[in-house]
Order: sequence, then C-alpha cells, then structure tokens
Amino acid sequence: MKKISSGQIVQINISDGGTPKRPIFEVQITPAGLTGDRQRNLKYHGGPDRAVCLWSADIIQTLQNEGHPIAPGSTGENITVAGLTWAQLEPTMQLQLGDTVRLLITDYAAPCRHISRYFSDRRYSRISQKHHPGTSRLYARVLSPGLVHVGNNIQLI
Repeated sequence: MKKISSGQIVQINISDGGTPKRPIFEVQITPAGLTGDRQRNLKYHGGPDRAVCLWSADIIQTLQNEGHPIAPGSTGENITVAGLTWAQLEPTMQLQLGDTVRLLITDYAAPCRHISRYFSDRRYSRISQKHHPGTSRLYARVLSPGLVHVGNNIQLI
C-alpha cells in the first residue's frame, strides 16, 4: 500500500463539553487543546497527552456508506482530516498542521457509550482500534502551538 503522508484539514470542531462538537473555521491550538473546547469527563478526555483528537473524513464516509448516522464532529474529534492513509498512523508519529502546529500522536481514542447514537446498531466499538484496527480516532500532544484553519495542509513528519 502506498503511504500518503499529507492531507488537509476539512473540519475543526469544538464544544462546551460532550458530543457532537460544532464546526468552526479556525482555532488557536495550545498545549491544553483547542481554545474554546471543553471535555465532559477529564478522566478519559483532555490533558496534555489527549489535548487534540483527530479523525479521518475518509473513515467517516465509509461509516456513512455502511448506514451509520455519523458526521464530522459527532464522535468528539477536534480535527477532521482527509488525504492521510489513516490506518498507517500510530502513536509516536508527528503531524504538522499548517505552518506552526506540530502534534505528537500519543494514543488511540477508545470509543464510549456517549457516541452510540451515531451508529445504526449502537455498536460504537465499530471505531475501536482493538476491534477494527485503522478506524480509531487518535489523541495527540501539542509540541508546537499555533493557529490552524480549515483548508490547512497536514503532513506526517
């Protein structure tokens, strides 16, 4: 499989806690996460190693094609990207977003029951790295903060 190492930010998502997260055009990303974004349960979300949650627009499209009522931001990801070979991304890899933001992928984001309504059969394990490798959302630590907007390039570095 050819490795695609660059893509584009197609949506930026924030909320006052919980899902779905609503789209915005641009945001400042700090070591604490996206400005204006909150998490409902800090035991499982947020913190330095989970400051940003990323997911693939291509995976979302696949799930929609399977009949799931899912959309960008519905499962709580902050940055929705297209063009990267998602299944090849893993912890310890770094991503450059736009000109200034650099992220370190730290872990796979385990799905929880709060997103079950976005799956036609309510089986949110459909995006579990353990059960369906290569479909999980990813958590990241912010190595270099900055401003990003929809349309910015994203590169594996």
